[in-house]
Amino acid sequence: MTELLGAIGYTKSVYTLVDFYQYIKTVEYLICIAFFVCFPAFFMYLNKSRPESDKVSR
Repeated sequence: MTELLGAIGYTKSVYTLVDFYQYIKTVEYLICIAFFVCFPAFFMYLNKSRPESDKVSR
């Protein structure tokens, strides 16, 4: 677990353009996965129905 937490902020050294593109693509995929998991959860949190006693009548 310590190795994983230490690797989170680690910057990888790249030596060729192909290595750079592969590294950036990996980071982009991880960002996309995080977005596709977090956004639906956040959307459901915002739109969850409240109990009738908490609703404001107009």
